[in-house]
Amino acid sequence: METQSTNLWHNLFTAEKIPSPSAFLFEESFHITREEIKKILEIALSKGGEFSELFFEYRVANSVEMEEDIIKQSSQHITLGVGIRVIKGEQTGYAYTSDVSFNKINQVALTAAAIASTGGKFPAADLSETTLLHQLYDQNHPFSSYNLNSKIELVKKSYNSAKKYDSRVVKTQVSLADSIQYVTIANSEGLLVSDIRPQVRLIAIATAEEKRNRTTGFYSGGGRVGSGYFEKEKTPEEIGQKAAEEAVILLSAVDPPAGEQPVILDSGQSGVMIHEAVGHPLEADGNRKRTSIMWDKMGKKVAKPIVTVYDDPTIPFYRGSLNIDDEGTITKKTILIERGKLVGYLQDRLSARIMGMKPNGHGRRANYQNSPIPRMCNTVLARGESDPEEIIRSVKKGFYAVSYQGGQVQDSGKFTFSVNLGYLIENGKLTRPVKNATLIGTNIQILTEVEMIGNDMGFFLGTCGKEGQSVPVTAGTPTLKIRRMTVGGRR
Repeated sequence: METQSTNLWHNLFTAEKIPSPSAFLFEESFHITREEIKKILEIALSKGGEFSELFFEYRVANSVEMEEDIIKQSSQHITLGVGIRVIKGEQTGYAYTSDVSFNKINQVALTAAAIASTGGKFPAADLSETTLLHQLYDQNHPFSSYNLNSKIELVKKSYNSAKKYDSRVVKTQVSLADSIQYVTIANSEGLLVSDIRPQVRLIAIATAEEKRNRTTGFYSGGGRVGSGYFEKEKTPEEIGQKAAEEAVILLSAVDPPAGEQPVILDSGQSGVMIHEAVGHPLEADGNRKRTSIMWDKMGKKVAKPIVTVYDDPTIPFYRGSLNIDDEGTITKKTILIERGKLVGYLQDRLSARIMGMKPNGHGRRANYQNSPIPRMCNTVLARGESDPEEIIRSVKKGFYAVSYQGGQVQDSGKFTFSVNLGYLIENGKLTRPVKNATLIGTNIQILTEVEMIGNDMGFFLGTCGKEGQSVPVTAGTPTLKIRRMTVGGRR
């Protein structure tokens, strides 16, 4: 890139306040005018495509990792490029380049256009800039403006907090990842819109050991936030301490009794189960292809009447929040299951077009090298009316799940989740901590076996993988009682 452009990017991503995205800022950054964009969109349509789109991206991603009492690694990764998509019917042509010169993009547009082979019938509309309806990110004091020494100090605080929590903590790992992403999206329907997206996450992992028994705890914090988050919301010391606390608790944990039993999911990290077992089957592509168990259940009861599930990208500052999705659609809260009835899917443009529905702001991509697909953002099981303590008291003997190591969900809806930390429920009380537990079932079972939903709420920060693409997400759930679920264990 030219020196002028490089300086502009440097000023943009080291500023103490993120500027408002605009067509002017885009043209100054990429040196491509609105008129040139329209020409490229028309070239992409020249072989008979029905829709064309440009996705420009500039991203700076930083990381710092500490282990064995030293800073093991720090890095900075810069992403710059443009992806071009052409749609004809149900087919998609996609090509991309890291060379954002006008001539090179023209060449790439012809590659994407090759999906069609007849003369162009759909002209590109004049571009009209879209103004963002909401601003969901902390625009003040972004992490991108912090120097490396400041980030290292943040990591050290969390590391030392975990290490000093208990003498049985024998290993600690802490990582800080932050990024800021500039995107501009233009399409043949006349859309022109930009967004500047900050992101940060601090992760602590602690390993405790006692009498050859080794256990590991995990905790993290972050989102589309500024530096004030780690001063007022979750301090680095708190994040390190909670990871160590979980590891130490697990040293006295027992194996769970296996078999069917009542299960209570703790608020917070149990959001991963809502994300995997409920959210993924409601993404539109799996339903239009009829690979999801939910494809023929629109308008039908799929859960108890107390169950409402939604995905809301407009929750301010959350890890999965977006002003616009990666197709330029303004995001909005989307109800998926309402009082037990399936009422919506997570839609991108292509799936919505094929299914005769409207896009709802859930077309997402990992970066400019990928075509967008329907994805979750912030997926939430809505609050209920029960007191969490009342939910626990309602179970004479059962299992309480707190944190997870991971899980697998099949298209059939069957799932397996490995629980990192749980507790036995005995006579309405949480007693001994539990390790090595597995939750087994189907999403339909979960939804139809829900008996009580708490009036609390907690959120899980995650990174979701699908079709080789990873995107940041959040999942939320209250304390939740499932009447009966299979718990796998060693006894």
